[in-house]
Amino acid sequence: MARDEVLKKQWEEVVLLLSNRFADGDRLDLDAIIYLIGVQELGQLHRKFKKDEKINLMHIAICRLLEPFGYYEFEYFDDAGWPHYKILEQLPPLKAGEQSVLMKEAIVQYFLENEVIG
Repeated sequence: MARDEVLKKQWEEVVLLLSNRFADGDRLDLDAIIYLIGVQELGQLHRKFKKDEKINLMHIAICRLLEPFGYYEFEYFDDAGWPHYKILEQLPPLKAGEQSVLMKEAIVQYFLENEVIG
């Protein structure tokens, strides 16, 4: 199977799993999945977040997801338990479709590493 087909199949597996678990089967989009990863990485699962905190959660997720690609590196947890990352390398200019593929690839890798999908 071609690499793109494998990624598409694995992405669908992630979307179905998370949609069934967190959205009563309604299909989650890429941003919603990034948000859920941010909540998971923060580890404060049972609380409500303010709008600016939701943006920060998405930032945490993006940093964590792109860390294995060499773009970010974990630095420390602050006093409130929020992780902080430093930029190692700027992302290259990507078109919207290329950004989406990169994030889907990173998300699939994240769920493979955490043995959520196989």
